[in-house]
Amino acid sequence: MAGQTLPGAESLCREHRMFPKGTHVLCAVSGGADSVCLLHWLYGLRTQWGFTLTAAHYNHKLRGEESRRDADFVRSFVETCCPDINLIIGSGDVAGQAARNKKGIEETARDMRYAFLQETAQQIGADVIATAHNAEDNAETVLLHLLRGSGLRGLTGIPPRRGNIVRPLLTTRRTDIEAYLHRYGLPHVEDSSNADQRFTRNRVRHQLLPLLEDLQPRFVDHMAQTARLLRSDEEYLTRQAQQALGEAEELSAGLRADAESIACQPDTLAVRMVRLLLDKLNGDGGNCTSQHLLDVVALCRSDDPSAQINLPDGLVARRIYNQLELVYDEQTDSWLEQALPLPGKVSLPWGMLIIRRCIYQGQAQRELEFYLSCDKTEHGLTVRPRYTGDRLTRPGRTGGTLKKILIDEKTPRHMRNSLPVLDSRGTVAGVAGLGPDTAFVPQADEECWHILCIPNTSYTQKGSFQHDGT
Repeated sequence: MAGQTLPGAESLCREHRMFPKGTHVLCAVSGGADSVCLLHWLYGLRTQWGFTLTAAHYNHKLRGEESRRDADFVRSFVETCCPDINLIIGSGDVAGQAARNKKGIEETARDMRYAFLQETAQQIGADVIATAHNAEDNAETVLLHLLRGSGLRGLTGIPPRRGNIVRPLLTTRRTDIEAYLHRYGLPHVEDSSNADQRFTRNRVRHQLLPLLEDLQPRFVDHMAQTARLLRSDEEYLTRQAQQALGEAEELSAGLRADAESIACQPDTLAVRMVRLLLDKLNGDGGNCTSQHLLDVVALCRSDDPSAQINLPDGLVARRIYNQLELVYDEQTDSWLEQALPLPGKVSLPWGMLIIRRCIYQGQAQRELEFYLSCDKTEHGLTVRPRYTGDRLTRPGRTGGTLKKILIDEKTPRHMRNSLPVLDSRGTVAGVAGLGPDTAFVPQADEECWHILCIPNTSYTQKGSFQHDGT
């Protein structure tokens, strides 16, 4: 029966504690040689090592009848060669999803496959997901990163374990996998797309790697050892970066960190600090390249306190004075000037305004709760975004342009055009977040409009707005 016949696999599993006793393992099976070998090997070890095994297959629907053939083969293989374990089959329209998201087929297929595996693992309570990446896959990955340009992290190759993903065959050569299949007489299917030379990985696999092995027969083994050494260096530098970064503040749509703590570090740590933030935000750094990381570091070191840069997938990096924010762009619905209901309430992209009629008795005029004279607004009020040239004179302060006031108040640039401006026949009567204009403050015992401003949560988190009303 199957067992300890795959060079390097068992020691790798023990080194990284992939399958502790009592673990539930979800094994990804495409039907190809590597995944058939992995499933059969795990099937033979499950009782000895004391783990539960479930198989999963994902149909990408990219190769028509061949894709259906693969699913049928996996179903038959599990029933015949690995009885008594469950098989879960999923599928998705990869081509359609790629077109909708304007992404490549390979990238979309991987994303959808892993999403299926993670969802399945969660549903059945699996602790780890085992995939069949082997030593050649690892070497190919390092070469691809070299070809595209990479930092140290990319040169570490495929990790044996990342989160709940484990790769037991990562140090096992393809020749050993083929020998295993021959020894046990195990069938498998070939994916015709693996021979398609239009894909860069296939050209590396079938052209570049054989050439390198011809020059150095132990090239794959040497590459694995190099990646292992580099991974140790990368892990050390990442730990140093984590210590320098500290804890990031979670926002409704992103993260906030101290920009200076990043700016003052050498590049080797600064870029890793940014990457740690991106990893925390979306799990794997998203689609940001090493250049994107350097751009964010440059943003932290910039003299501009309100600069921002756009990153992939709708992510925005913003400097807000001494803070760095990484947030997914929240496209605020455009809004136009509209009549303010007196009394009443109105919902805006910034938040809500509630207006009540009352008698002014000297209540404090605050930034988010203030009072406007009914007599001085007898022609009504409108609410609108900030216009060029708007001016405001707050009680007890020197007046100035609204733009300068917002800069002095360190209001983030991306929020300035969302602040509701209360307008009385072309004159600014008050601004949510700043308070009333002196000219519209009521006299004692005068009828007035009580303006209560309630910003959305995202604004209270991104800026300094805090409602302190009674």
